Amino acid sequence: MNLSFFDQFLSPQILGIPLILMAMTLPSLLILTATNRLIPNRTTTIQTWAIFMTTKQLMAPMNKPGHKWAPILLPLMLFLLSLNMLGLLPYTFTPTTQLSMNMGLAIPLWLATVLIGMRNQPTMSLGHLLPEGTPTLLVPMLIMIETISLFIRPLALGVRLTANLTAGHLLIQLISTAVFVLIPTMTATASLALMVLLLLTGLEIAVAMIQAYVFTLLLSLYLQENV
Repeated sequence: MNLSFFDQFLSPQILGIPLILMAMTLPSLLILTATNRLIPNRTTTIQTWAIFMTTKQLMAPMNKPGHKWAPILLPLMLFLLSLNMLGLLPYTFTPTTQLSMNMGLAIPLWLATVLIGMRNQPTMSLGHLLPEGTPTLLVPMLIMIETISLFIRPLALGVRLTANLTAGHLLIQLISTAVFVLIPTMTATASLALMVLLLLTGLEIAVAMIQAYVFTLLLSLYLQENV
């Protein structure tokens, strides 16, 4: 019984064809399309405004050299947002609940920020490993601690995204199972559980959006230290 709860993290198939391929056509609706109109319609205006405000928030902590990363960070956030929301559709699964995929995104992007810092400003990048004014006896220990914290960053990015989405989906699965089991015998309790399930689904939608933003925002903060 316990193992069946984790079946939702497997890609469902029909005749050997993964249904995620059909679900992945949905994010294409979020992509801006070219138009010949001099005045854009409401949908295009809302999309443009949302992209502008998101880019402004992501680039706010960075100086001008880091703004060139906007074409990478913004599509990354939209990509993660699309994958997170896919898991809330029927007959699909959430690709970002797989730790291997999240680490495959986090490690190369984190390593790129570190290499950029080592190339452009090696003294300042290495200076983050040792705070100014540190007593001599604490220098080796602090360098070791800061180095470990530096290498933990990509692990924290991947694990945070995986754990938040996995926990939410498992909780939805548990409550929905309880609703189906209690409907024949305890209708009132099942109705109450159903209301909790609807509220939890709304919360999970918010979590999917927030986690995509947090993942990208933390990358922008790591980039700020190296540009």
